[in-house]
Amino acid sequence: MTNRILGAAAIAIAATAPIGAQSAELRIGFINSLSGGAAIIGKHQLNGWMLGLESEGWGKNGDMLGGVPMKLFTGDDQRKVDVGLRAADKMLKSDKAHIVAGIIWSNILAAVQRRVIKARRIMISTNAGWSGMAGKSCSPYFISTSWNNDQTPEAMGQLINQDGLKNVFIMSANYQAGKDMANGFKRYYKGKVAGQILYKLGARDFQAEISKVRAAKPEALFIFAPGGMGVAFVKQWAASGAGKNIKLYTVFTVDHLTLPPIGEAAVGSYHTNYWQPDSDRPANVKFVKDYMAKFKSMPSHFASQAYDAPRLIAATLKKMGGKFSEGNLLAFAKAMRTTPYDSVRGSYKYNVNGFPIQNFYKREVIMGADGKPTIVTRSTVFTNHIDSHWEKCPKKNRYPAQVSAN
Repeated sequence: MTNRILGAAAIAIAATAPIGAQSAELRIGFINSLSGGAAIIGKHQLNGWMLGLESEGWGKNGDMLGGVPMKLFTGDDQRKVDVGLRAADKMLKSDKAHIVAGIIWSNILAAVQRRVIKARRIMISTNAGWSGMAGKSCSPYFISTSWNNDQTPEAMGQLINQDGLKNVFIMSANYQAGKDMANGFKRYYKGKVAGQILYKLGARDFQAEISKVRAAKPEALFIFAPGGMGVAFVKQWAASGAGKNIKLYTVFTVDHLTLPPIGEAAVGSYHTNYWQPDSDRPANVKFVKDYMAKFKSMPSHFASQAYDAPRLIAATLKKMGGKFSEGNLLAFAKAMRTTPYDSVRGSYKYNVNGFPIQNFYKREVIMGADGKPTIVTRSTVFTNHIDSHWEKCPKKNRYPAQVSAN
């Protein structure tokens, strides 16, 4: 599927319009990690993105999206900052993209968003949500269909308080998002920190870290380990037997992307997330049904938030009567923050920095009726949770002008 999209995108590059002219089409660049160690996450993001476009009637370059002809360009950042920047530069300079979307990793987003916003184009994150983008580096040209990095671990800190645990060990990957996750957790967690490890990004062997956790004898372990790191860790954790005495709480570690390769080792673990895969909201039911029919597997939250992005774009184009030009990109970016659309997570509002104000839920992995592990929603941890960095967003860059109350 990726090759077909890349092929169509390459053909489409030839037709571009000069900057400042009335736009005959909307041009969108989508950057993700489509090869290397994060390809599985990138695949889910791309699947969700393309399914979202399909749900709005777009199937190929030149088709209409929200009443406007649209061309798509894709790029693979290979989980490398310099490669991501090259992809963004090509989209901005050669493809004349109006919107750059995607980005899994916060260190890549931190670099790419500067280029995009400097060029006065729109940056849409479908995953990464580094703290600076929510605070001092906020911009009205930015919007997210995912979350600020701190929000999900903040919900985890609150959940562990609610579960009555008072001695927790922290593990997180040693890069921008990993640091945001640890800080977000500690912002709400009220108990003792038994110890903290920032492990190497991309690690697969966690035996030494697990030994340190066991020696500290905490009541629980909180860990952020996305993608293949999480698969390796949870399997090793279960094999070590550490889970018999230490409860496992995770964020972005166990989901419907990693659950199949992890298997029964994930049963009994808890995590927080903004998305309820078992929600009976019509938009969510349709998304899950369509995703499973097309890709033969359950979607992950990575897919769900990428699915929402083109649907928000389409809803905004429709709201503006299909009137889109390169001269009104800022107005379009602002309009996205106030345009209602049928999100898989239900109705939500945008904060002044472009991050969602949304609910977060407690989820548990249990053994399903079919004898396979599954994820169920247990409770709501936060309702309309506001990120913790918005007050650092300069007032001149805020839109809407006021934050919505909890």
